[in-house]
Amino acid sequence: MSVQSIGIVIVAAGRGERAGQSAEGPKQYRRIGGKAVIARTLERFLGWPDCGPVAVALHRDDHGLFDAAVPLRDPRLIVVEGGPTRQASTLVALRALADKGISHVMVHDAVRPFIDNGLLDRIAHALDAADGVLPALPVADTLKKVEHGRVATTVDRSRLYAAQTPQAFPFPSILDAHERAHQAGRADFTDDAAIAEWVGINVRLVEGSPDNVKLTLARDIAAADERLSAMPFPDIRTGNGYDVHAFEAGDHVTLCGVDIAFGQKLSGHSDADVALHALTDALLSTCGEGDIGVHFPPSDPKWKGAASHIFLAHAAGLVRAKGGRIAHADVTLIAEAPKIGPHRAAMTARIGEILGISADRVSVKATTNEKLGFVGRGEGIAAIATATVAYPGSVPA
Repeated sequence: MSVQSIGIVIVAAGRGERAGQSAEGPKQYRRIGGKAVIARTLERFLGWPDCGPVAVALHRDDHGLFDAAVPLRDPRLIVVEGGPTRQASTLVALRALADKGISHVMVHDAVRPFIDNGLLDRIAHALDAADGVLPALPVADTLKKVEHGRVATTVDRSRLYAAQTPQAFPFPSILDAHERAHQAGRADFTDDAAIAEWVGINVRLVEGSPDNVKLTLARDIAAADERLSAMPFPDIRTGNGYDVHAFEAGDHVTLCGVDIAFGQKLSGHSDADVALHALTDALLSTCGEGDIGVHFPPSDPKWKGAASHIFLAHAAGLVRAKGGRIAHADVTLIAEAPKIGPHRAAMTARIGEILGISADRVSVKATTNEKLGFVGRGEGIAAIATATVAYPGSVPA
């Protein structure tokens, strides 16, 4: 598999007439389980470890709806204005990814919010330098060909499959295919695999997921809402994290995402925000995703000097991709200096912003080490963090 970086296209410019009218807007903005469909779809992708830049194609009238549905912007998100058809919107989004250094791209319908990491991994593992990959399920129903309102014949279903998204391709090939279709005036393709077939790109199948349903009708949205809202016995998990960084020469420290003027800085491969590192580990522990070093190894030069809010947002995305709801985050900073009190409100607000929760669900405390140990000697800062997350289902008996 010659995959360096995978970009994502989310097609979200449709009007969704078959779902009926709603005060919430088109179906991608309807709320399921208390959150807009498009927000849930984006969380699934942004929480996938191999997710690169994400281009979202919106209808020109929907920017306000999108801002309300996705108020916290991951730095990987690119918002573009879509075209009059799905095909046109996809081309606009692909063009927006052209300078992002990706080798492959996945194109996905915004109204398939139940995509999961297992399916994304299957698609990614099947990618190579030449072929496209299509998730699909064999057709289970008996199919009839109808003429003039009457059954003409029964169709052999043995080689028929129902296509899903995301459909994945080598990026240069599918961008070129879309450009050629545009130049030829072809606007009748129903999905990206059809365009790939038209230009001669081989498309291979991987097993789709029965859960990866497309929300088309009002009853589909109602069923999705019921599925996500049903949590009679939530599985409450608590995760802990601990981190420490030494001081080195500098003029400020970054704690809880807030820069504080100080006579030294914390030493680390990233910005060394000891508080966000500990909280990242606490969140990852609630869903069995290892620790911060697994996802952002210090040996990888691309994370040198990185802002730690990237790590925390990634952990929150993994939690939400597994259906988790972050209920509370608690951080205790252990330091002789600097003083934390004057910055506490800014810290709680910043953590809440990163996690997508209100500031009253965040606690930041500080204590000294009573002049004992490395902290007491003013050699560094330690942090302890606790995260509380509710997951669907119930605690095993």
